Amino acid sequence: MPDAALGLPYPVYLDHIRGESRRFREVLATCDPAARVPSCPDWTAADLLWHLAEVQGFWARIVRERPAPPDEDSPGPERPATYEGLLAAFDEQSAALVAELEAADPDAAAWHWAPVRTVGTSYRRQAHEALIHRLDAEQTAGAETPLDPALAADGVLELVDVMYGGEAPAWGRFEPSAHLVRLDLRDRDASILLRPGTFTGTEPESGRTFDGPHVQVVAGEAAAGDGSSASAVVAGTAEDLDAWLWQRRDDSRITVTGDPAAYDAFRAAVTQPLD
Repeated sequence: MPDAALGLPYPVYLDHIRGESRRFREVLATCDPAARVPSCPDWTAADLLWHLAEVQGFWARIVRERPAPPDEDSPGPERPATYEGLLAAFDEQSAALVAELEAADPDAAAWHWAPVRTVGTSYRRQAHEALIHRLDAEQTAGAETPLDPALAADGVLELVDVMYGGEAPAWGRFEPSAHLVRLDLRDRDASILLRPGTFTGTEPESGRTFDGPHVQVVAGEAAAGDGSSASAVVAGTAEDLDAWLWQRRDDSRITVTGDPAAYDAFRAAVTQPLD
């Protein structure tokens, strides 16, 4: 199955935003506000609740005010002083995000930090944002439930093609390594072929300089021709790979075969902090 088949229709992303946000809220509503979040130990359950409220509120405003970029001088909302206030704020911001996405054309231009600046990018990104923070909430409360396999599979692709890698912008340069690494999503009958390397460049807007590990998806005919020659293979279910790559679970259910140097190059690219 080609990696493009891992994507989901926009209405499905929106359904996941609704469902994952609802489960996130349900779990945290009865959680100790002071409980620590295992994947983000500096955060409490209250911090996690406010984080997703802020994120969903921010992207609701981005979609509403499209295609204008965010106003960096505009003050953010004030954090409520009580847990009940945080739950109410989350309800408000989450409903706003869903309402704005429902009313917008996914193909409409809208600001995003990712290369594809459309409303549809927020559909996808916010589905995965809600999914991973739902997992955070469940781990905090000790009540994990499975991840949707199709959404998790798309999450793996988003991680390697957007969050940790992707095509180099015009202001940067990707230097590929000699390695090819294949991710096998066992339960989805799908594979993603990757080439680790190094990305360098200075972003004109921020002045931020990049010089470090990167990864690119090898797609189309190149993937079909080179998939069998991958020097390392990383395999697991879509759920296990997604949670592992997001550093929400360990590698106990992941198998690695092939050249250790190729695997190390891949891991260097996908263990960087995510902003």
